[in-house]
Amino acid sequence: MYFTDRTVAGRRLAGRLLLRADAQEVVVVGLPRGGVPVAVEVAEALGAPLDILVVRKLGVPFQPELGMGAIGEQGVRVQPGGAS
Repeated sequence: MYFTDRTVAGRRLAGRLLLRADAQEVVVVGLPRGGVPVAVEVAEALGAPLDILVVRKLGVPFQPELGMGAIGEQGVRVQPGGAS
């Protein structure tokens, strides 16, 4: 499925999440470089607070577009399957 932009993608995601919303407190977290515009739409639709987690991509050698995880504040690394 393709979207014209990330704002449209966020609205579509928000619509699906509204169907599953319950009374729990929700905070929407967006990651820079693409995730923030999506997160804004979701947070607005859910009436939830928005937070931004500043990270940078943990790349794969010789594959500049491929990310295998992220590095956050204070050097925290997050990789698929768990954190270290």
